[in-house]
Parts: sequence; C-alpha cells; structure tokens
Amino acid sequence: MENLPLLEGLMTTLHTTLGPLKRDQLGLILPHEHVFVDLRTPDQPGYAQADARDVVALMAPQIEAIKAQGVTALIECSTGGVGLRVDLDLAVSRATGFPIVVPTGNYREPWIPDWVVSASEAELEAWMVGHLTTGVDDTGVVAAWIKVSAGDDGITPMETKILRAAARASALTGALIGSHTIKGRVVMDQLDIVEAEGGSANRFLSIHTQAEPDFELHRAVAARGAWIEYDHVGRDPDEDVLALVLKALEAGLEGQLLLSHDLGWYDPAKPGGGTPRPYTHLVEHFLPKLRAAGVSEATITRLTHDNPFDAFAR
Repeated sequence: MENLPLLEGLMTTLHTTLGPLKRDQLGLILPHEHVFVDLRTPDQPGYAQADARDVVALMAPQIEAIKAQGVTALIECSTGGVGLRVDLDLAVSRATGFPIVVPTGNYREPWIPDWVVSASEAELEAWMVGHLTTGVDDTGVVAAWIKVSAGDDGITPMETKILRAAARASALTGALIGSHTIKGRVVMDQLDIVEAEGGSANRFLSIHTQAEPDFELHRAVAARGAWIEYDHVGRDPDEDVLALVLKALEAGLEGQLLLSHDLGWYDPAKPGGGTPRPYTHLVEHFLPKLRAAGVSEATITRLTHDNPFDAFAR
C-alpha cells in the first residue's frame, strides 16, 4: 500500500469536527481533554450510550468557558474501548461552534472490544486509515490522530498488535500516535515497535509523561524525537507542575512539550453524566504562574499553540 498523497506536503492541516484548519486559524489548543468518556469495559450494559442532547447540555458550558478564555481547539482523547463517540463530539462542536479534534485507535487491555481482539493487524490498519482519510463511521469527521495505550508492566501481545497497525497507519497518513503509557521504559519499547513497522518517533506522543518519576526517561523519550506531555495541569498542585515544566524547559525540551489538564467530561455511567471538571485552569491560573516565573510569551505560545498544532496536524 503506497503512501497517500496527503503526505507529500508539510504537515499544515489540523483535522477537526468543523473541518480542516490551518495554523493561522488557531490560537491556544488544549491537547489532552475529554468531552465524553466511559471507563466501563465495552462488554458492560449501556456502555458508551447517551443522548446527544444531554451531552450537549452538560458539556457546552464547559466549551463556552474556554472559548471565552481564547482557547481555539480541544483534542478529544477518548479512544476506542473507553467511549469514543465522534457523533457526540460533533454535536457539542456544532452547538458551540468550537473545533474538537478526534482520534481513531483503541485503548489497552481490558478495554478492547471483541472485534478488535479478533481482527488482524491488516484489518485494524485499514480501519484506522479509513477514519484518518474518509471519516469516522457516518459522521463525516476525519480523525486527526491515533490513540492507543499500554499497560504499566509492559506492552501485551494484543496491545502490540494494535500498535503495529497504528504504526503502519501513521506511516501511510502522517498521523500522530498518542499513547496513554505511564512507564517511560514501556514508551521506549513502543518506539522500537513503531520504528520497526516503518513509523517515526517524531509522530509519537508520550501521554502522561509526568507520571514517570525518572526525569531522565522524559529526556530519553524526547531524545528519540517523540513528543512528551504534562497533562496534569489543574489536577496536581500548581507548584509541582510548574517545577516540572521549568525543569523540562531548562533541559531544552521546549520544542517537544505539550501542556493540558486531562479533565472534563460526560460519563454515561453516572446519573446525568456526572459533574464535569472544567478545562479553564491552564489559562486562568497556570499560565500566569509561568509568566511570573520568567517564561517568555514566545515560549508560552510555543507550548500552547505551536507544539500542539505541529503534533496533531498532518
């Protein structure tokens, strides 16, 4: 299967629920949030079921709050197995006039539906490529990226199958692979697999990098060319997050670092979808602390606009 024509130019287009957008059409981007999540396994009754009107009613105010702050796009990080519902993302997006960036892919065990267990690597690759080129299901929304995951004790054979398919789909389309992986050593193993399948480390994002306590592994992942992400803004104390971000900047990782909250969301397992946690902390509280610590506006723009655009665009 030959590389698709869309790879022939620079990575300048971010695919969203409101269509493809260019760099100069966007400002601040939140690269790791959730609009809709179901952490029950896919075999559970009622998994990922919700009325779009209910989701819009709960989540539209959360989107309007960040629009008022100047946020211009949000990356939806719920993938297959944990409640990916692009139709619901689209409903919220249309109700608010706000671009949401959706993935294809599948989460780690035990959040793997039976059809993914049974599918071959080639079938999974074709499924992902379809989402990345023609759209997800019947939504008309083109997925921008591929979201996968791996367990803390190492990547399992099933997770490896999904990652190999993702690596091939990434090589064909230029799409980023982002992985929920807590241990840095497992990320390094994933990068080996991606490269063995013809993918590139610079199209890989280590999600939740802050959860790895060994900062040298943050450096090592970045040295391979991958993106790293500190997505605990507003969840851990600002002082702790600030110290880690400053350490990364001092280590020269400015060009590969993303910042976000990992917050939201509508949860169909809870009455009324639960109580979402807002996406506002970064702009309201954390960026002023970065400025107070002497971080330049150019660096802040790089962390909050340039890097997320460059990571997710293709």
